[in-house]
Amino acid sequence: MSSLSVAVRDSSTMLRRNLLHARRYPSMTLNLLLTPVMLLLLFVYIFGDTMSAGIGGGDRSAYIAYLVPGILLMTIGSTMVGTAVSVSGDMTEGIMARFRTMAIHRGSVLFGHVAGSVLQAVISVVLVGAVGVAMGFRSTDATALEWIAAFGLLALVALAFTWIAVGMGMASPNAEAASNNALPLILLPLISSAFTPIDSMPGWFQPIAEYQPFTPAIETLRGLLLGTGIGNSGWITIAWCLGLTLLGHRWSKAQFDRDPR
Repeated sequence: MSSLSVAVRDSSTMLRRNLLHARRYPSMTLNLLLTPVMLLLLFVYIFGDTMSAGIGGGDRSAYIAYLVPGILLMTIGSTMVGTAVSVSGDMTEGIMARFRTMAIHRGSVLFGHVAGSVLQAVISVVLVGAVGVAMGFRSTDATALEWIAAFGLLALVALAFTWIAVGMGMASPNAEAASNNALPLILLPLISSAFTPIDSMPGWFQPIAEYQPFTPAIETLRGLLLGTGIGNSGWITIAWCLGLTLLGHRWSKAQFDRDPR
Protein backbone atom coordinates (compact mmCIF):
# COMPACT_ATOMS: atom_id res chain seq x y z
CA MET A 1 0.00 0.00 0.00
CA SER A 2 1.10 3.55 -0.66
CA SER A 3 1.95 5.83 2.25
CA LEU A 4 -1.19 7.86 1.54
CA SER A 5 -3.39 4.76 1.69
CA VAL A 6 -1.79 3.72 4.97
CA ALA A 7 -2.29 7.18 6.41
CA VAL A 8 -5.96 7.24 5.40
CA ARG A 9 -6.58 3.72 6.72
CA ASP A 10 -4.89 4.33 10.06
CA SER A 11 -6.47 7.77 10.48
CA SER A 12 -9.91 6.28 9.87
CA THR A 13 -9.24 3.63 12.50
CA MET A 14 -8.14 6.21 15.06
CA LEU A 15 -11.15 8.39 14.28
CA ARG A 16 -13.48 5.43 14.78
CA ARG A 17 -11.74 4.64 18.08
CA ASN A 18 -12.29 8.15 19.43
CA LEU A 19 -15.92 8.26 18.31
CA LEU A 20 -16.55 4.92 20.04
CA HIS A 21 -15.02 6.30 23.23
CA ALA A 22 -17.29 9.33 23.05
CA ARG A 23 -20.34 7.12 22.50
CA ARG A 24 -19.50 4.79 25.37
CA TYR A 25 -18.77 7.61 27.81
CA PRO A 26 -21.23 10.41 26.96
CA SER A 27 -21.43 11.83 30.47
CA MET A 28 -18.52 14.27 30.04
CA THR A 29 -19.88 15.63 26.76
CA LEU A 30 -23.33 16.10 28.30
CA ASN A 31 -21.87 17.80 31.38
CA LEU A 32 -19.86 20.19 29.23
CA LEU A 33 -22.96 20.99 27.18
CA LEU A 34 -24.81 22.01 30.34
CA THR A 35 -22.67 25.13 30.77
CA PRO A 36 -23.66 26.94 27.53
CA VAL A 37 -27.27 25.72 27.76
CA MET A 38 -27.65 26.93 31.34
CA LEU A 39 -26.08 30.30 30.48
CA LEU A 40 -28.44 30.61 27.53
CA LEU A 41 -31.47 29.91 29.72
CA LEU A 42 -30.22 32.21 32.48
CA PHE A 43 -29.41 35.23 30.33
CA VAL A 44 -32.53 34.96 28.17
CA TYR A 45 -35.23 34.20 30.72
CA ILE A 46 -33.77 35.89 33.82
CA PHE A 47 -31.76 38.83 32.46
CA GLY A 48 -33.21 39.01 28.95
CA ASP A 49 -35.40 42.11 29.25
CA THR A 50 -32.78 44.06 31.19
CA MET A 51 -29.94 43.10 28.86
CA SER A 52 -32.07 43.84 25.80
CA ALA A 53 -32.68 47.36 27.07
CA GLY A 54 -28.94 47.76 27.54
CA ILE A 55 -28.22 47.01 23.87
CA GLY A 56 -31.07 49.18 22.62
CA GLY A 57 -33.58 46.41 21.93
CA GLY A 58 -37.26 46.34 22.77
CA ASP A 59 -37.62 42.92 24.43
CA ARG A 60 -35.69 39.74 25.12
CA SER A 61 -35.99 38.62 21.48
CA ALA A 62 -33.42 41.28 20.57
CA TYR A 63 -31.05 40.01 23.21
CA ILE A 64 -31.36 36.34 22.25
CA ALA A 65 -30.37 37.32 18.70
CA TYR A 66 -27.31 39.03 20.17
CA LEU A 67 -26.52 36.22 22.63
CA VAL A 68 -26.78 32.99 20.62
CA PRO A 69 -23.67 33.49 18.41
CA GLY A 70 -21.52 33.95 21.51
CA ILE A 71 -23.02 30.90 23.18
CA LEU A 72 -22.27 28.80 20.10
CA LEU A 73 -18.59 29.78 20.28
CA MET A 74 -18.61 29.09 24.02
CA THR A 75 -19.95 25.61 23.24
CA ILE A 76 -16.84 24.91 21.18
CA GLY A 77 -14.63 26.06 24.06
CA SER A 78 -16.51 23.82 26.49
CA THR A 79 -16.17 20.79 24.24
CA MET A 80 -12.41 21.27 24.11
CA VAL A 81 -12.14 20.53 27.83
CA GLY A 82 -13.29 16.99 27.10
CA THR A 83 -10.71 16.75 24.33
CA ALA A 84 -7.87 17.74 26.65
CA VAL A 85 -9.02 15.23 29.28
CA SER A 86 -9.33 12.43 26.70
CA VAL A 87 -5.85 13.04 25.29
CA SER A 88 -4.36 13.26 28.78
CA GLY A 89 -5.96 9.92 29.62
CA ASP A 90 -4.32 8.31 26.60
CA MET A 91 -0.98 9.76 27.64
CA THR A 92 -1.09 8.72 31.29
CA GLU A 93 -2.59 5.27 30.65
CA GLY A 94 0.21 4.35 28.26
CA ILE A 95 -1.76 3.91 25.06
CA MET A 96 0.19 6.71 23.38
CA ALA A 97 3.44 4.93 24.20
CA ARG A 98 1.98 1.74 22.74
CA PHE A 99 0.96 3.54 19.55
CA ARG A 100 4.55 4.74 19.12
CA THR A 101 5.76 1.14 18.92
CA MET A 102 3.11 -0.05 16.45
CA ALA A 103 3.46 -0.14 12.68
CA ILE A 104 0.92 2.62 12.08
CA HIS A 105 1.12 6.05 10.52
CA ARG A 106 2.29 8.33 13.33
CA GLY A 107 0.17 11.25 12.29
CA SER A 108 -3.00 9.15 12.43
CA VAL A 109 -3.01 9.12 16.23
CA LEU A 110 -3.27 12.87 16.49
CA PHE A 111 -5.61 13.07 13.51
CA GLY A 112 -8.04 10.68 15.20
CA HIS A 113 -8.29 12.91 18.25
CA VAL A 114 -8.56 16.11 16.23
CA ALA A 115 -11.13 14.87 13.71
CA GLY A 116 -13.22 13.21 16.42
CA SER A 117 -13.18 16.33 18.58
CA VAL A 118 -14.12 18.61 15.69
CA LEU A 119 -17.08 16.35 14.87
CA GLN A 120 -18.19 16.36 18.51
CA ALA A 121 -17.86 20.15 18.66
CA VAL A 122 -19.97 20.59 15.52
CA ILE A 123 -22.65 18.24 16.87
CA SER A 124 -22.63 20.10 20.20
CA VAL A 125 -23.04 23.43 18.40
CA VAL A 126 -26.01 22.04 16.47
CA LEU A 127 -27.65 20.84 19.70
CA VAL A 128 -27.13 24.14 21.51
CA GLY A 129 -28.27 26.01 18.39
CA ALA A 130 -31.46 23.94 18.41
CA VAL A 131 -32.06 25.04 22.00
CA GLY A 132 -31.56 28.64 20.92
CA VAL A 133 -34.06 28.24 18.08
CA ALA A 134 -36.58 26.68 20.49
CA MET A 135 -36.15 29.74 22.71
CA GLY A 136 -36.87 32.14 19.85
CA PHE A 137 -33.63 32.75 17.96
CA ARG A 138 -34.20 33.45 14.27
CA SER A 139 -31.78 34.13 11.42
CA THR A 140 -34.15 35.35 8.74
CA ASP A 141 -31.85 38.03 7.29
CA ALA A 142 -28.94 35.66 6.57
CA THR A 143 -28.50 34.38 3.02
CA ALA A 144 -27.63 30.79 2.12
CA LEU A 145 -24.04 31.87 1.45
CA GLU A 146 -23.82 33.47 4.89
CA TRP A 147 -25.14 30.29 6.49
CA ILE A 148 -22.44 28.27 4.71
CA ALA A 149 -19.81 30.79 5.79
CA ALA A 150 -21.08 30.61 9.39
CA PHE A 151 -20.82 26.82 9.40
CA GLY A 152 -17.31 27.01 7.94
CA LEU A 153 -16.32 29.55 10.57
CA LEU A 154 -17.52 27.30 13.38
CA ALA A 155 -15.61 24.33 11.93
CA LEU A 156 -12.44 26.42 11.54
CA VAL A 157 -12.63 27.70 15.12
CA ALA A 158 -13.26 24.15 16.35
CA LEU A 159 -10.21 22.90 14.44
CA ALA A 160 -7.96 25.63 15.84
CA PHE A 161 -8.95 25.13 19.46
CA THR A 162 -8.92 21.34 19.12
CA TRP A 163 -5.23 21.43 18.28
CA ILE A 164 -4.63 23.67 21.31
CA ALA A 165 -6.64 21.30 23.51
CA VAL A 166 -4.69 18.29 22.21
CA GLY A 167 -1.45 20.03 23.11
CA MET A 168 -2.81 20.87 26.57
CA GLY A 169 -3.83 17.27 27.12
CA MET A 170 -0.48 15.87 26.05
CA ALA A 171 1.41 18.30 28.25
CA SER A 172 -0.72 17.64 31.36
CA PRO A 173 0.40 15.08 33.96
CA ASN A 174 -3.15 13.81 34.58
CA ALA A 175 -6.77 14.31 33.59
CA GLU A 176 -7.48 16.78 36.41
CA ALA A 177 -4.59 19.00 35.33
CA ALA A 178 -5.76 18.78 31.71
CA SER A 179 -9.23 19.94 32.74
CA ASN A 180 -7.76 22.88 34.65
CA ASN A 181 -5.38 23.80 31.83
CA ALA A 182 -8.27 23.90 29.33
CA LEU A 183 -10.43 26.07 31.59
CA PRO A 184 -9.42 29.31 29.79
CA LEU A 185 -11.24 28.01 26.71
CA ILE A 186 -14.45 28.37 28.72
CA LEU A 187 -13.50 31.58 30.54
CA LEU A 188 -12.35 33.59 27.50
CA PRO A 189 -15.86 33.79 25.96
CA LEU A 190 -17.12 35.16 29.29
CA ILE A 191 -14.84 38.18 28.94
CA SER A 192 -15.58 38.76 25.26
CA SER A 193 -18.43 40.44 23.42
CA ALA A 194 -20.61 37.34 23.86
CA PHE A 195 -22.91 38.82 26.50
CA THR A 196 -22.54 42.57 26.18
CA PRO A 197 -21.00 45.05 23.70
CA ILE A 198 -17.39 45.93 24.37
CA ASP A 199 -18.28 49.65 24.39
CA SER A 200 -20.33 49.12 27.57
CA MET A 201 -17.33 47.71 29.48
CA PRO A 202 -14.94 49.81 31.59
CA GLY A 203 -12.24 51.46 29.51
CA TRP A 204 -9.39 49.54 31.17
CA PHE A 205 -11.14 46.23 30.50
CA GLN A 206 -12.02 46.80 26.84
CA PRO A 207 -8.59 45.80 25.42
CA ILE A 208 -8.79 42.49 27.33
CA ALA A 209 -12.13 41.71 25.75
CA GLU A 210 -11.22 42.98 22.30
CA TYR A 211 -7.76 41.51 21.70
CA GLN A 212 -8.50 37.83 22.16
CA PRO A 213 -9.55 35.16 19.64
CA PHE A 214 -13.17 34.72 20.70
CA THR A 215 -14.33 38.32 20.24
CA PRO A 216 -13.64 38.63 16.48
CA ALA A 217 -15.04 35.12 15.96
CA ILE A 218 -18.23 36.06 17.82
CA GLU A 219 -18.60 39.32 15.92
CA THR A 220 -18.10 37.52 12.61
CA LEU A 221 -20.59 34.77 13.43
CA ARG A 222 -23.09 37.33 14.71
CA GLY A 223 -22.82 39.33 11.50
CA LEU A 224 -23.22 36.23 9.33
CA LEU A 225 -26.23 34.83 11.21
CA LEU A 226 -28.02 38.17 11.51
CA GLY A 227 -27.17 39.40 8.02
CA THR A 228 -25.26 42.44 9.27
CA GLY A 229 -21.78 43.73 8.45
CA ILE A 230 -18.70 42.05 9.91
CA GLY A 231 -16.04 44.63 9.04
CA ASN A 232 -12.53 43.24 9.38
CA SER A 233 -13.53 40.71 12.06
CA GLY A 234 -13.62 37.91 9.50
CA TRP A 235 -9.99 38.34 8.45
CA ILE A 236 -8.89 38.71 12.08
CA THR A 237 -10.72 35.49 12.96
CA ILE A 238 -9.08 33.60 10.10
CA ALA A 239 -5.66 34.88 11.17
CA TRP A 240 -6.29 33.79 14.77
CA CYS A 241 -7.48 30.35 13.65
CA LEU A 242 -4.54 29.73 11.33
CA GLY A 243 -2.08 30.86 13.98
CA LEU A 244 -3.63 28.73 16.71
CA THR A 245 -3.85 25.71 14.40
CA LEU A 246 -0.16 25.97 13.51
CA LEU A 247 0.84 26.52 17.14
CA GLY A 248 -1.31 23.66 18.40
CA HIS A 249 -0.11 21.27 15.69
CA ARG A 250 3.56 21.97 16.36
CA TRP A 251 3.06 21.75 20.12
CA SER A 252 1.12 18.49 19.91
CA LYS A 253 3.57 16.90 17.48
CA ALA A 254 6.52 17.86 19.68
CA GLN A 255 4.81 16.27 22.69
CA PHE A 256 3.99 13.12 20.73
CA ASP A 257 7.50 12.71 19.30
CA ARG A 258 9.35 13.04 22.60
CA ASP A 259 10.16 10.06 24.82
CA PRO A 260 7.12 8.66 26.64
CA ARG A 261 6.76 9.52 30.29
